[in-house]
Amino acid sequence: MVGLTSKEVRIGMVGYQFMGKMHSHAYRDIPFFFDPKVKPVLQAISGRNESAVKEAAEKMGWASYETDWRRLIERDDIDVIDIVTPNHTHAEIAIAAAEAGKHIITEKPLALTVEEAERMYEAVKKANVTHMICHNYRFVPAVQYARKLIEEGRLGRIFHVRANYLQDFIIDPSFPLVWRLKKEVSGSGALGDIGAHSIDLARFLVGDFKELVSTMETFVKERPIGEMSGGLSAKAEGDEMGEVTVDDATCFLARFENGALGVFEATRFAGGNRNKNKFEINGEKGSIRWDMENMNNLEVYFADDEPGLQGFRLINVTEEVHPYVGAYWPAGHIIGYEHSFIHLLYEFLNGIVEGTSPKPNFEDGVINQKILAAVEKSAETKQWITL
Repeated sequence: MVGLTSKEVRIGMVGYQFMGKMHSHAYRDIPFFFDPKVKPVLQAISGRNESAVKEAAEKMGWASYETDWRRLIERDDIDVIDIVTPNHTHAEIAIAAAEAGKHIITEKPLALTVEEAERMYEAVKKANVTHMICHNYRFVPAVQYARKLIEEGRLGRIFHVRANYLQDFIIDPSFPLVWRLKKEVSGSGALGDIGAHSIDLARFLVGDFKELVSTMETFVKERPIGEMSGGLSAKAEGDEMGEVTVDDATCFLARFENGALGVFEATRFAGGNRNKNKFEINGEKGSIRWDMENMNNLEVYFADDEPGLQGFRLINVTEEVHPYVGAYWPAGHIIGYEHSFIHLLYEFLNGIVEGTSPKPNFEDGVINQKILAAVEKSAETKQWITL
């Protein structure tokens, strides 16, 4: 893979809503806090609604806009294609971008199916371009520090990982039937939307999956047809109802290649949980806990602490010795959700210069897609599935 020699990299982004806003913010802040090997230039965004995409471009600081993503890929003044569109569009856009020699970063999950994901991976390998997938939670400093402790052997042999990703934004049966609730657009429901993050974090921290068994449930079978209206909000378009074709909740058990056991739960029906992405990892020498709703804190237990002082200690991961946070504020001055994207895109930009594809990349996306497919197959067959 040939690295970039220019001092700037020109970004073309397909989509401009929730994640588009997040990525735009991150690109603009990277040079403020870090010294990337190349500076991102917000060159152009694309979207089908001309008035809306024009307004988004002006508000978020993009130099121009297109109403067709194909035109964005054709432009000679674009080096990177950033895909923040619904899942069913990822494969077509990414493959076309790779064939045009563009570097690519896309939101998760990588694709709708394993076959699509594999075609995307083959395309970026053939084109020899830099590629990443946006599992941003890997880049939370507390998660990075947890990985460091595990790699150093501070927890010893890993016995358990339990991960829950709990939301409640669709618990109201009158919440509209948006794209996230249609299998032909999203691929799956809670599983692919939020469970995919737990799967990626488990692979990042514990290792590869060996086998799993699962169950899935759709609690509300029909909803009024509607569209997303920003963030995780939506509005109905009328009284017409449509069928929900994805899971509302998924639970599964897993065994890992290293012998660890995993318990996973992903649901958008956990009342009172707005975005509770959490995990606990137990090893022979200690344990680690993390919760996204308190993302700067890491709970750590070491078995060799003296009797009477044993128990979980709370680490505020904001010291200069912790990953990434030395670029920000003094210790104890916390950072937020948006900073995980700054860290991810910072690594992506450096990868373009170095001619590498930092993890998680499309290879990880394929592996994660195979796990998502295994979860669905297990729920359908009611059997353990070997990966």
